[in-house]
Amino acid sequence: MIMLRLEVDASDILLSRFAVSPLFELNSLIRALSGISGQVLPASWATRLRPVFRHLRQEKELDLVLNLHQRSYQPDFLSPPPSGLFQSWEDDLAALRRTPLEAARREISSGGPVPPGEDLVERVAAALSAAWDRLLAADWSRLHAICERDVTYRSSELVRAGWAAALDGLDPRLRWRAGGVEILRHSENRTVVSGGHGLLLVPSVFLGPRVAVQLEGPWPRTLIYPARGVAALWEPPAATGSDALGSLLGSTRALLLQTLARPASTTQLARALGRSTGAVGDHLAVLRRAGLLNRARSGRAVLYRRTPLGDALASSAQPDTHAAEPAADDRS
Repeated sequence: MIMLRLEVDASDILLSRFAVSPLFELNSLIRALSGISGQVLPASWATRLRPVFRHLRQEKELDLVLNLHQRSYQPDFLSPPPSGLFQSWEDDLAALRRTPLEAARREISSGGPVPPGEDLVERVAAALSAAWDRLLAADWSRLHAICERDVTYRSSELVRAGWAAALDGLDPRLRWRAGGVEILRHSENRTVVSGGHGLLLVPSVFLGPRVAVQLEGPWPRTLIYPARGVAALWEPPAATGSDALGSLLGSTRALLLQTLARPASTTQLARALGRSTGAVGDHLAVLRRAGLLNRARSGRAVLYRRTPLGDALASSAQPDTHAAEPAADDRS
């Protein structure tokens, strides 16, 4: 069987970390909208974004970016490696703009002719900046919250049960075995040694159903994988069962109860659902007094979770699939 194996040692495990890349997500969205990647966007997102995408192609040099994505080798400077979980769009854009012109030309030439112009890097940056503003910026806080909460979940699984549990569910082809990450039925059949620099784990919203692997610089050894909770963001509104739960508890409390299928803090919930922290705190207090939630401290955060009674009540209704995943680093 064809298999890619990434061997790691104790130092790799100690140095492994999570990160989120806004620029990688934007490039993935552009590839999906253009049809390059074959990734199918949900109908509601495609209907909303495709007209904007068409206007961008007419008004900006977005076709310059698309041309680079269609090549056999995609230039590395289009997606600089992320440094952490809270890397911002401004961080990514600044890193792209720091690319020396000769380095950009060298990377582009590996996949085809180099577009002319001494301002090539700035033209790419300007096109991507316009695409960010009009395609992704308004939704980024919700999408980033999903990625953050995925990291919370996998970090807790790593502490609780080790790497096998943390990697569970990333891809049916992926497994942890004998000190290494194995991806079955991969396009390459080889073993790669991580070399003591750690793994970079990057949750993604637009990647698609399978894990992507980065093994060559400037990225470290990297697994990019679909974040948990993305499917709920794409699905249509919930049906009658959720309406009944809303009639019983009130729409906001029903939404909170359903969102807490996995633990979250007050601030995480407020950010993900677009409510004020104070209002969410008041609703959580009511649900807790009713015996539907309890709370416990996890590090610096206080996390709310459903009680068995809360689980039973939430499972009696269709979950509200518009509930976004809360963020991961809050302390309230």
